[in-house]
Amino acid sequence: MSGELSLNINIKEPRWDQGTFMGRAQHFFMVTDPRNVLLSSETLEEARVIVQDYRAGVVKPGLTEDELWRAKYVYDSAFHPDTGEKMFVIGRMSAQVPMNMSITGCMLTFYRTTPAVVFWQWVNQSFNAVVNYTNRSGDAPMTVNQLGAAYVSATTGAVVTALGLKSLASRLPPIVSRFVPFAAVAAANCINIPFMRQRELKYGIPVTDENDNRLGESASAAKQAIVQVVVSRIGMAVPAMAIPPVIMNALEKRAFMKRFPILNAPVQVGLVGLCLVFATPLCCALFPQKSSMSVSSLEPDLQERIRQISPHTTTVYFNKGL
Repeated sequence: MSGELSLNINIKEPRWDQGTFMGRAQHFFMVTDPRNVLLSSETLEEARVIVQDYRAGVVKPGLTEDELWRAKYVYDSAFHPDTGEKMFVIGRMSAQVPMNMSITGCMLTFYRTTPAVVFWQWVNQSFNAVVNYTNRSGDAPMTVNQLGAAYVSATTGAVVTALGLKSLASRLPPIVSRFVPFAAVAAANCINIPFMRQRELKYGIPVTDENDNRLGESASAAKQAIVQVVVSRIGMAVPAMAIPPVIMNALEKRAFMKRFPILNAPVQVGLVGLCLVFATPLCCALFPQKSSMSVSSLEPDLQERIRQISPHTTTVYFNKGL
């Protein structure tokens, strides 16, 4: 051993127990920490070297356990868990709060005209497309044509959904109209995520045994992973898009807000940000990142292959994505 720190620390897994909601919440508060977006390339590279050296059995002299875990979470915040490549900065989970608070705040503020709805839904779904691709599960790349077709399909579907809901809400009370962006985002997530991850649905995602030995690829696992991500994403949007409209509806009746209407957007963005700081990690924690399913739920040919190469395996594991 080339250092003082023990090599028995398992940094392949999160620091906290992922079998409990609180353990997963602590993990995702670290992963989604917005401050990680501000880290320099040098800091990210240093964390990558520490993590990869430690996995290879090399310990940096003087490295403490807390510093190792900090490096692991900095590394996880910027590098894809399956491919190891550095992720596009706005697609990282640490960028979720600052990006979503800005976009969602504007969606909730500028919802009254059709051009505004189209523009902000397009911006939101373009951002979501980047996030969904960046945080996909598996290590198989998408071609430019596949990526383009998925983006156009997802964004078009989301904008059409938003316009349809806006038209429907125009005949309802004003407070209901404020919730059109949330309904559109919820519906759009059901469209955008499967489209951006359609390659996984077609070819499957890697599944492993409990020792991380790869057993094959499963489309059934991909379906479960995508459903869990859709539920989490909609959950993230609930507080940020349901609470601020109620508060703003009350505030806009006050003389102060009538006198300074320019404050509408900043106040709305601030409220959304406050909600997202907590909603993002807590909703990511609804399901374990390393998800699992029974071998009996996999495709018949994959079940047969697993019985041949690993007959004692009854449960497989996979990265569900984020």
